[in-house]
Amino acid sequence: MPKPALGRGLGALLGGSATSTKASGSAAPAVAPPVDNRERVERAPVVKITPSPLQPRKQFSEESLRELADSIRAQGIVQPLIVRPRGDGYELIAGERRWRAAQSIGLTEVPVVVREADDRTVLEWALIENLQRENLNAIEEALGYAQLMQQFHLTQEEAATKVGRSRPVVANALRLLKLDEELQGRVRDGRLSVGHAKVILGLTDHAQQRLAAERVLKKSLNVRQTEELVAFLQHSVEPGAKKTTRAQAPDMHVTHLQEKLQQRFGTKAHVRYHQGKGSIEIKFFSDDDLDRILKVAGIDLD
Repeated sequence: MPKPALGRGLGALLGGSATSTKASGSAAPAVAPPVDNRERVERAPVVKITPSPLQPRKQFSEESLRELADSIRAQGIVQPLIVRPRGDGYELIAGERRWRAAQSIGLTEVPVVVREADDRTVLEWALIENLQRENLNAIEEALGYAQLMQQFHLTQEEAATKVGRSRPVVANALRLLKLDEELQGRVRDGRLSVGHAKVILGLTDHAQQRLAAERVLKKSLNVRQTEELVAFLQHSVEPGAKKTTRAQAPDMHVTHLQEKLQQRFGTKAHVRYHQGKGSIEIKFFSDDDLDRILKVAGIDLD
């Protein structure tokens, strides 16, 4: 099945006529101005073109760039880059992969269409192009929505309308930015799946998020198993603990000791301490996990 059009679509980026929309109670995405007789494809020096700082895509596959470079070497650049004037050169709006591939094979000029566009429009176009081609990883997509909302003071609903997404899609993407930064990196490079990440978001404490992610990766847990792990960590309150009307600030020395134990044993640890007495609790999640912890502690059961 053909992929449904996203927002204005790439045709709009190149100046195609806007597609009419039926009234649905929400504003249709703004469209790029139609082509007029004065707009034409030009040749521009590669060295005069710079990437846009508004480009939400930060990672480019080397293999994909090599394949594109081979295609350009054989057939040339079929689709021109979209740029806007900047000083005595140009700034990319769309086509950074083609620009990078052209550089890699030593092209000195590339075909471009020059557009006048403000920052808001450039960011919208860049998001649409990448989302329609599914070029963004989940974190880049979330950061793109966040940038659009923060820079131009938009609500989730308004940002979703701008790029042709539903508000729940945007809201779910933005939740990923509540992950610990280290875990965002793992989602970005594909070591941690979006499904696992969304489950881990059930833990609001970043230390617990990192602990859960380490367990997921070490034990190759599936999403269902990750849900069980997160549920366990969410409810791992010491047995018989009573709620008090006055919250006590955690002792920094005890907190530091807990962190050291968690790092040492690679699992959740809890220290209870009061006036020189207390206990240490080390969590395990399987027989193999218990064997691993005992080995770390130097305990041989044989």
